[in-house]
Amino acid sequence: MTSTSSSSRPRRILVTGASSGIGAATARLMRAQGWDVVAAARRTNRLDALATETGVEPFTCDVTSDDDVAALAAHLEATGGLDAVVNNAGGAFGLDRVEDADVIGWQRMYDINVLGTLRVTKAVLPLLRASAQTTGGSDIVVITSTAAHDTYEGGAGYTSAKHAERVLGTTLRWELAGEPLRVIQISPGAVATEEFSLKRFGGDQARADATYAGFTPLTADDIADTIAWTLTRPAHVSIDQLTIRPRAQANNWKIVRTGV
Repeated sequence: MTSTSSSSRPRRILVTGASSGIGAATARLMRAQGWDVVAAARRTNRLDALATETGVEPFTCDVTSDDDVAALAAHLEATGGLDAVVNNAGGAFGLDRVEDADVIGWQRMYDINVLGTLRVTKAVLPLLRASAQTTGGSDIVVITSTAAHDTYEGGAGYTSAKHAERVLGTTLRWELAGEPLRVIQISPGAVATEEFSLKRFGGDQARADATYAGFTPLTADDIADTIAWTLTRPAHVSIDQLTIRPRAQANNWKIVRTGV
């Protein structure tokens, strides 16, 4: 599939969580590749800056809000429909043992990572179906994590949420089988972005920096490049599940910190 549909118009993609990190990198790259990009996130000022830089269309939206997501879907329908969605909005909060778990933090992670993906996907699925009838296929991308496939001490809240998000995506793929819709799941390992670990550790910059010390982590651009590759495979090719880690990371809890 290319950046241009069979009707010779640019393909249109929605990227959630587009105000920073993987979402912003994906919006930049897809725009550079000729797609029309709707960049959605909570922080209007960051979206506006991204729009000025790249020409994406900004839309302020909190994926934990039913009203915001409904407004986003209505806007997309009124302004040209949709060919693909990248469900990227997410996040981790804390690294606590189960006995010390912050229930509110767990609820936030579930609402953003799982229910956010559910809200957005439900809202835009009719638009993707409509597009697929004329273009030959539409795409749903779910950015999970290697935390969606295994766990680690202190990570039960985040890994539980990401496991649920992965199961959501897998079940959706089965339910949509036979339709011209691909459900693509990408599971990144350690990715150094400006905010993920900083938010996880409540703004503790030193602790966030230590997460990536002694090895070369992935970057947001690495994941954006992977997303773009999956979206541009021929329509009959579906990358159901792709795991991407830095070379130094053997699994969720083993990173060889040798400085490279």
